[in-house]
Amino acid sequence: MIWDRKYECMEREEMEQLQLERLQSTLNRIFRNVSFYKKRFDLLKIFPEEIQSIKDLSQIPLTAKEDLRQSYPYGMFALPLREVVRIHSSSGVTGKPTVTGYTRNDLHHWSQLTARVLTAGGVTKDDVVQITFKYGLFTGAFGLHHGAELIGASVIPMSTGNTHKQVLIMQDYKTTALVSTPSYALLLSRYMGTEGIDPKTLSLRLGLFGGEPCPEPMRKEIEERLFISATDNYGVSEVMGPGVAAECEAKNGLHLYEDHFIPEIIDPLTLKALPPGAEGELVLTTLSKEAFPLVRYRTRDITSLDYSPCPCGRTLVRIKKVLGRSDDILIIKGVNVFPSQIEAILLEVEGVEPRYQIIADRFDGVDILEVKVEVNEGVFSDEIKILQNISAKIERKIREIIGVSAKVKLVAPESLQPPEGKAPKVIDRRKK
Repeated sequence: MIWDRKYECMEREEMEQLQLERLQSTLNRIFRNVSFYKKRFDLLKIFPEEIQSIKDLSQIPLTAKEDLRQSYPYGMFALPLREVVRIHSSSGVTGKPTVTGYTRNDLHHWSQLTARVLTAGGVTKDDVVQITFKYGLFTGAFGLHHGAELIGASVIPMSTGNTHKQVLIMQDYKTTALVSTPSYALLLSRYMGTEGIDPKTLSLRLGLFGGEPCPEPMRKEIEERLFISATDNYGVSEVMGPGVAAECEAKNGLHLYEDHFIPEIIDPLTLKALPPGAEGELVLTTLSKEAFPLVRYRTRDITSLDYSPCPCGRTLVRIKKVLGRSDDILIIKGVNVFPSQIEAILLEVEGVEPRYQIIADRFDGVDILEVKVEVNEGVFSDEIKILQNISAKIERKIREIIGVSAKVKLVAPESLQPPEGKAPKVIDRRKK
C-alpha cells in the first residue's frame, strides 16, 4: 500500500527538479530570516541564488546540534513566534534542549508524512493503533497520532509505561497495530510470557517501531513472540520527528521522503561526501519546513543510501537500518566500541532487556568500561547467584567479541528510562 503515489513513486529526474525548487525557496527563507545562516552565507560570500544544483549544496557548511543549542530557544526560527502553532523540544539530557517549531502547514506536512510511514507498514483505516510513545514535548507520539487519524484508523493514545494496563488495553480494545520502541515491544512480549497470556489471543497484527535502532535479531524475536509483522521507521526530532523514512512491507531498507528532505552521506571524520552504498553519517536538509528549516544537519546516524529499485514500486532512495552513531563511538584502550555491538550481545542473553547504558571512565590513567543492563521482571526477583551468572556471561561475551573488558551491572526493569525523554546510551566521563 502507498499513501501518496504521486511523490513516493516520482521519477528520479522529476524528483531532483522538485528538490531543487524547494531547496532554493528554503535557502532564500533562511538567508532573510535566520541570522545564524545569514552570517554563514556572508562569511563565505555565498548568495542563495548561486546554489544552482543539489551538488552545489556542499558549498554550505554543516549544521550541528550544538549550533541549535547555542541558538536556544528561538534563534533558529525562520518565522515570528505568532506564526508558530506547535513547539516541541528534546530533553536536554546532555545540555540545553533543542527547540523546534511548526506552522499549520508544517503540521499538515508532518501528518501526511507519518500517514506514509503507517501505510508503508500496513496500517489502514480499519486498524486500531495503540501508541506507547510519551505524549509531551517529544515528537514521537503526536506525529504518528495525527498520521493515524489522517488515514482514518482508530487511535489509542496510551503513552508510556504501565505495562499491565498496556496489555489489558490490547486485549479489551482489540488493538491491531502497536506503535512503540522495539525494546518496549520486546518487554511487552516477555511480560505476556510471565503472565501466561498467549499473544495469539490478541488482535495484534502489526508493529511499527522507532525511537531507537531495531537490529534484525530483535525484529525476528518480536515477530516470533507477538506473531506480528514488524517494520522500522526513522525520525529526527530536530528535523521533523517521525516521518523522515520508513520501511515498506518488503523490509529491505527505509524509504526516505525525498520530496521533503535531501539526504547526504559524509565521512564523519573528514566531512567529505561519500558515494551511494558507502557507509557514513547521514546529513539532512529540510525542503518544506517553514518555522524551523535546517540545512545540512548532521544527524550523527551511520547508514548508507540505496537507489536500487524496490519491489513495492516506490522510487524513493532507501537508507539502511542505522548501524550506530558517529558521536557514540568509544575508544577503550585503543579498541573502538560501538553501542550496536553491546546491543547485539544483549539480544543473545536470556533474562535481560536490550536497554542499557555504557559508561566510560578513567582511574589512575586507566580506562574503565561499565555497562548497566536492565533485567526483565522474571529474573529481577531471582537469587543473587543467577544474576551473577548473567553478568559474568555478558562480560565474557563483550571480552570475546569486542576485545575489551567491561564491568556489567544489572539494574531493575525500566530503571534506565527516565520520566522525561530518553536516557543517553553512552556517557563518557573521561571528557570531564
